[in-house]
Amino acid sequence: MWVKQIKQAWSSRSIVWLSGVRRVGKTTLAKMLNDEELVYRNCDLPSVVRELNDPELFLSSLAESTLVVLDEVHQLPDPSTLLKIAADEHPDKKILATGSSTLAATEKFRDSLTGRKLSIHLCPVLWEECSSTFDIHDLDRRLLRGGLPEPLLASDFNESFYREWFDSFYARDIAELFQLRNRTGFMTLFHLLLHQSGGQLDYTKLGKETGLSRPTVSSYLEALTISHAIQLVSPFHAGGRGEILRRPKCYAFDTGFVCWERGWDSIRESDRGILWEHLVLDALRYRYSPDRVLYWRDKSGKEIDFVVPGRGNVVDLYECKMNPDNLELDPIRAFRSRYPKGSNFVVSPFITNPYRFSREEFVFEATSLQPS
Repeated sequence: MWVKQIKQAWSSRSIVWLSGVRRVGKTTLAKMLNDEELVYRNCDLPSVVRELNDPELFLSSLAESTLVVLDEVHQLPDPSTLLKIAADEHPDKKILATGSSTLAATEKFRDSLTGRKLSIHLCPVLWEECSSTFDIHDLDRRLLRGGLPEPLLASDFNESFYREWFDSFYARDIAELFQLRNRTGFMTLFHLLLHQSGGQLDYTKLGKETGLSRPTVSSYLEALTISHAIQLVSPFHAGGRGEILRRPKCYAFDTGFVCWERGWDSIRESDRGILWEHLVLDALRYRYSPDRVLYWRDKSGKEIDFVVPGRGNVVDLYECKMNPDNLELDPIRAFRSRYPKGSNFVVSPFITNPYRFSREEFVFEATSLQPS
């Protein structure tokens, strides 16, 4: 489905920016395109950097309609010039540029390529992909190991993978791109966010617990967001009284790292709910633009896991439940009293065929969010 999404993006733009955390599978996905005219370049290699030093010469040497993969393109001294020339002077060529972060991650990108590119965020393996692509049907394995292909598919649990990932993440995606030098403070904050994943952000409390100033916490959170290590979900509101207006919820990028941080080697029944929320969030952000996926909470504590606003005051709600029968109606009543228009979805991991059911005055659709 990711290959299909890339090809659809090329139908409207000649450049696709594929980003995702380190070792999520960007290179593997790029090589799955299987195009006869595929030209692959690993920009980590000095020889490739030298080859691409003259973008006009490189692009002119390629045949028309060539598909070009520029892996880790941010390693080039001036990647934006190469991509801009490709888009403006060689629109017949399809470019897939990959990197661990968004284009905002490095000052090397002096041009955001607005109007020239489409961005795709490759998230860890979706639950629906586990059975269809990886032949994995054990939800606890997906939750405990996470969605990076290497630990998910390994026959045995390898704790060193997670430690090595942190070292590489800081060195290559944080210190190198953001020029941050306080490794201890940064990693303390990151580990704390992993431990608290799924909760609301409290900047003041984070500062006290990490010994960092509020501006430093904010800048580190921005770096973590840009590098896809965390996902911030903003509260939905229409200015009504009694609603949470500003405090976002923070989700770690992967359940495996959440479990590793918490020291879990098995998952208790009470832990599955919050971990399942992480997988539902990934599925929703795959289907919709990330800024459309929000949550709702009022000041009495009633909360809807995720909401997706539409046109005409329509707001769909998504409740994440291991068992749809355990649905609580009080938060839904509170939400629908303010926002009556929209569909009600209950998302459960084990539903193979969506079905509808009613509770009191509400109609729900139980679904597993199969990707399109």
